[in-house]
Amino acid sequence: METIARNPVMANLDNDGGHLDPAGRFTAVRNRTVARCAPLRVEDHVVQPVIDVSPPKWHLGHTTWFFEQFILREVPGYELFDPDMAYMFNSYYETIGKRVLRADRGNMTRPTLPEVHAYRSYVDENIIAYLNSGNASEESLRILELGSNHEEQHQELLTTDLKYILGHNPLFPAYGAFTESTAERSNGKFIPITGGVKKIGFEGDGFSFDNEHGRHAIHLEDFSISDRLVTNGELLEFIQAGGYTDFNHWHSEGWQWVQDNKVVAPMYWHLIDGIWHHYTLQGLQPVDPDLPLCHISFFEAFAFAEWKGMRLPTEQEWEVANEQFQWGQRWEWTHSAYLPYPGYTRVPGALGEYNGKFMVNQMVLRGSSVATAPGHSRSTYRNFFHPHLRWQYTGLRLIQK
Repeated sequence: METIARNPVMANLDNDGGHLDPAGRFTAVRNRTVARCAPLRVEDHVVQPVIDVSPPKWHLGHTTWFFEQFILREVPGYELFDPDMAYMFNSYYETIGKRVLRADRGNMTRPTLPEVHAYRSYVDENIIAYLNSGNASEESLRILELGSNHEEQHQELLTTDLKYILGHNPLFPAYGAFTESTAERSNGKFIPITGGVKKIGFEGDGFSFDNEHGRHAIHLEDFSISDRLVTNGELLEFIQAGGYTDFNHWHSEGWQWVQDNKVVAPMYWHLIDGIWHHYTLQGLQPVDPDLPLCHISFFEAFAFAEWKGMRLPTEQEWEVANEQFQWGQRWEWTHSAYLPYPGYTRVPGALGEYNGKFMVNQMVLRGSSVATAPGHSRSTYRNFFHPHLRWQYTGLRLIQK
């Protein structure tokens, strides 16, 4: 586990109030999701501007369906709230059956937002009653913890999705008091890390996802890694130097992405009267050059590193070095493809679809971000996204070549 705490900017979110029993933990997680939606208007809950962004109402329903599908359906005498909820709020579990296509989630005007909240309340009451009955099996408690971590993942997606929704509204409305960045207290030095045989992967007590399992030995050469994230100011220098117009810095696929999408800056950046601004959850603001860069694709991270004459860390290097720097404001792109660890096997049934089916054409990100639920991440956590995506709080850290 990490010995350097995640960035204190995380304190602007909320916490679980320490170690809780299963019912208390479940309630705290469920309440946090509702709290993150509290600043939104009803109309904000149903918008889907692009396929990658799900409406907040869908997140509220999907995380509820997870507990009903994988726990309550197995409880004798449980009555479904509404059989249509499985069709409406299943995400990608082929084992479960048919579902609304991801691109059509924005068409779900029904069920209404009050009906979705009623669904949440119904499932919450039944989960708590089941936990208090004394009949909860060890397997159901294991799935409850997986479901809570699943909901915490959706809390981050909910936050980044609602930012995309508000950030593409012509009025650039503010979400509310939410600190997205703090300047890192660092002079940008590079920390030497001695190579050799190291071990990576999860071990010990506590929750972890299956893609972290299979602790194994690796060999690393010596390397030096930056003690801070790349800043907005450094990216501004890249723009001014023509970084987005010089193919020499980019992968071929990345250069094609730049050309096809007319990319000239990170997501949410706008050049207004000669001054770069960016949309934040507090509204449109001038870009602060001292703050950590965010909302960049892997393509952009790679190109920037090439321009600097440096490179991105591998996920193995990041995990080995993570105790030497503070992390937690940005998910950090690595130069590692998302692949299984040695000995990885998928569990049978629908829950086996959770991670393994995505181990293709995606890149690993390490750390966590300002939108990550408190206590959710750890130094072995493996996040993953396609290389062109950038609506998450993504940034980068450099390694000297």
